[in-house]
Amino acid sequence: MSEQESAVLLRRRDGGVTEVVLNRPDKRNAFDDVIIQQLIGALTEVDTDHDTRVVILRSEGKHFSAGADLGWMRRMADNTHQENLDDSRELARLMNVLNHLSKPVIGLVQGAAFGGAVGLAACCDIVLATEKSSFCLSEVKLGLIPAVISPYVVRAIGERQARRYFLSAEIFSAREAQEYGLVHIVCDDLEAMEQRCNDMLRQLANNGPEAMQAAKDLVFAVSHKAISDDVIEDTAQRIAAIRVGDEGQEGLSAFLNKRKANWVPEED
Repeated sequence: MSEQESAVLLRRRDGGVTEVVLNRPDKRNAFDDVIIQQLIGALTEVDTDHDTRVVILRSEGKHFSAGADLGWMRRMADNTHQENLDDSRELARLMNVLNHLSKPVIGLVQGAAFGGAVGLAACCDIVLATEKSSFCLSEVKLGLIPAVISPYVVRAIGERQARRYFLSAEIFSAREAQEYGLVHIVCDDLEAMEQRCNDMLRQLANNGPEAMQAAKDLVFAVSHKAISDDVIEDTAQRIAAIRVGDEGQEGLSAFLNKRKANWVPEED
């Protein structure tokens, strides 16, 4: 399938960066069951690709994603309960795959991010948006609920904001999304967002790839848990293991000997 025909693209960049790109600008990058499968396939591929160190999730065109495709929603309305359950499980699988990807994921949000697209943003590790970006959990307008994205969105924006926006379906701005924790960096425009993304890529390139994966796992391991003896012991085990590993040994040696670690790229 050519780039023009494919709804999801993989673009390899220098420095171990791979872009996963939604490519339906004429449909505002809305997704359906086929595109969900393509996204799962693309994310699974980059997750197991040893040459990929960082993933960028982005879209072509003016908008990040309008959420569910209208044609898909029409089909789902005519489907049986079991067919709807199967569809929902696949969307849930997409969110889970993205959320637990072993590589750092940078989300670039331009224009609108509605419905399930808010879930995609919530599953990224670092999210950049522009001043003109807007967000909406619009499901209740259709008599629906943001069910499978809810675990990730609630963790991103908190229960209090979720109670408001799940119920109201109000549009909120990039600055509000930043205040709530969904967006990390708001940029003036698309050009500025690209520059900030490149700055972040250079920042991440200085870090041990295995350490970044372990750090991401660490967040999941301790988040929302009481500081119990089991959690304390688990964190001690994690740092002890990584200290004696090859990457930990290399990082410590580089620091103590005032040299760059072997994963840091040479400057141009």
